[in-house]
Amino acid sequence: MKTADEILNLVNGYLEQLPYEREPKSLYEPVKYVLSMGGKRIRPVLMLLAYNLFREDPERILSSAVALETYHNYTLLHDDLMDNAPMRRGRPTVHKRWDANTAILSGDSMLVLAYERMAQCDPMKLKLVIDLFTETALEIGEGQQMDMEFESRSDVTEDEYIEMIRLKTSVLLACALKMGAILAGASDEDADNLYRFGEKIGLAFQLQDDYLDVYGNPAVFGKATGGDILSNKKTYMLINALAKADAAQRAELERWLAVAGSEQDSADGMERTEAQREKIEAVTRLYNIIGIDRLAQEKINFYFEESKRYLQAVHVGDDRKRELAAYTARMMKREK
Repeated sequence: MKTADEILNLVNGYLEQLPYEREPKSLYEPVKYVLSMGGKRIRPVLMLLAYNLFREDPERILSSAVALETYHNYTLLHDDLMDNAPMRRGRPTVHKRWDANTAILSGDSMLVLAYERMAQCDPMKLKLVIDLFTETALEIGEGQQMDMEFESRSDVTEDEYIEMIRLKTSVLLACALKMGAILAGASDEDADNLYRFGEKIGLAFQLQDDYLDVYGNPAVFGKATGGDILSNKKTYMLINALAKADAAQRAELERWLAVAGSEQDSADGMERTEAQREKIEAVTRLYNIIGIDRLAQEKINFYFEESKRYLQAVHVGDDRKRELAAYTARMMKREK
């Protein structure tokens, strides 16, 4: 079996050698640019690790794994355009380096390329793979729309938020794992358990991202903390703070939520203004008083422990699961 690092090297090597021979070059240059910006390649690595539970030749499905990475980066390209984000992974976003029209068209081409690369899988598995991929892509769009609608709502519930992050984040991790199992010829039961494993890991991963945006170390987290607070983003933290606050706490939270957004540019690595720091510190203090930090950690732990049950149910030896379990623990910054 290959290690996660060996699999990551396979993915990066495959991405680097992909040809872009179609014209005009100006359409495909942003595609190459986006896929060259690095990242953890979590989704293709998960797919190949899942495949490697059952078979020893993960390089055989690199095209499908890279298809998921292409699709994921397509969603990031369009997210950056929708958010008017200036930077991604320390480099200018496509709409900043080129323009918005190029970002739209090159992003659309990335989606088509993802399907083209996915279709290079085993023809006997093609329908199962494409059906899963298509359902996942539709769900991700639904999650993104929910997230957008939450921006203008003050009554978002915890259950609604969990469903939104399941659709927007979890299902692609779950898809990667199940697709790896399908392509390896695993049983339906094992493929479904790997899907549930990925779904729970995805929920824990996104909730941890919410938590770290408030409580993380910027040097480790990779960006300035407090961005979600500054933008009044409807996270697990804010939703539960509003729901559990007493009258005085809620009034204070709502006062901070009413602070004008003109000072709230939360670009990665940006130095915070005094007004921004004041808002972050005040809302964080309220979170601590209400007990939101503890509540979030409990929820993260719940989903992480749930994920282990589904991985344990997969019918391969524990020695074969060890690398996948260790990789997801590292995703969650856990020891085990």
